[in-house]
Amino acid sequence: MSDQSYQPPLNALRAFVSVAKHLHFGSAAAELGVSQPSLSQALAGLENGLGLKLVERTTRRVMLTAEGRRLLGSAIAVCDTVDDFLLDAAGDLDPLSGTLRLGLIPTIAPYILPRVLHGLAARRPALDLLVVEDQTDRLLGQLRDGALDAAVLALPANASGIGEIPMYSEDFVLALPQGHPLAGRKRLAPKTLEDLPLLLLDEGHCLRDQALEVCQLAGVSPDLRQTRAASLTTAVQCVEGGLGVTLIPQTAVAVETAAGSLATAEFAHPRPGRKIGLVYRESSGRGEAYRALAAEIAELVGESGAVTPTVQPLTPAT
Repeated sequence: MSDQSYQPPLNALRAFVSVAKHLHFGSAAAELGVSQPSLSQALAGLENGLGLKLVERTTRRVMLTAEGRRLLGSAIAVCDTVDDFLLDAAGDLDPLSGTLRLGLIPTIAPYILPRVLHGLAARRPALDLLVVEDQTDRLLGQLRDGALDAAVLALPANASGIGEIPMYSEDFVLALPQGHPLAGRKRLAPKTLEDLPLLLLDEGHCLRDQALEVCQLAGVSPDLRQTRAASLTTAVQCVEGGLGVTLIPQTAVAVETAAGSLATAEFAHPRPGRKIGLVYRESSGRGEAYRALAAEIAELVGESGAVTPTVQPLTPAT
């Protein structure tokens, strides 16, 4: 039974959050700039004060207990609130400076990162961007755990405590082998997919679910061949080799057709597509700053001509 009068020190909460993020005491201590014994002592003090075991540590691994998993979100929220308080107190500090850990899903990252990284480096030289590529569910988990600050993915995320900022919408394009009878078509009916061998990404990729949704809305039961790909690039290579067709987002077209071995066809209006946005923890209190960041990313992606931004900055870019 915890002591209701116990007030956990901030350093103890930060120790808990960092250990939960890394599941490694040495890495957590390095992140916080403290010695490992000091980190262990702070965590032990928190556990004693709460009367709960938060972290289970063996000779082989570190893991959260059920109580640790239950309380982690609250601990992250407290640390976020204090960080935001300190930024407000400083007044002149830009929340989009220093290290920002940004996640992206695999069907977005390869196609927008070069333009976004170069653009943000020029616009925000004080921003140290760290990039993590992963599937949606894992990115949201890392966001909740504090391992990420924000992520770029397909909306809606439909995740509790996660804020969403729409950035742009993009059409889906049908990727075909060179010489295919449908190559170059501009007003393809989604119903056409019923007669085509549709290649999909593996389970866990949101683009797989989106492709199946396109088929469902068109009343199509696609011919799902056994070939499945772990990446969009692999799916495109299978298309080039004649194994079928696949759907690719508009932002991927320039990269995937550069080699000249892939043909495309466009759907009739209203074209199927997806909405892309920036997501973040609502508890971070940095919604306005992230909206400014989302607007800049959308503007940079929009420079390619593949999409039209749907978000505007609240404050001028610096």
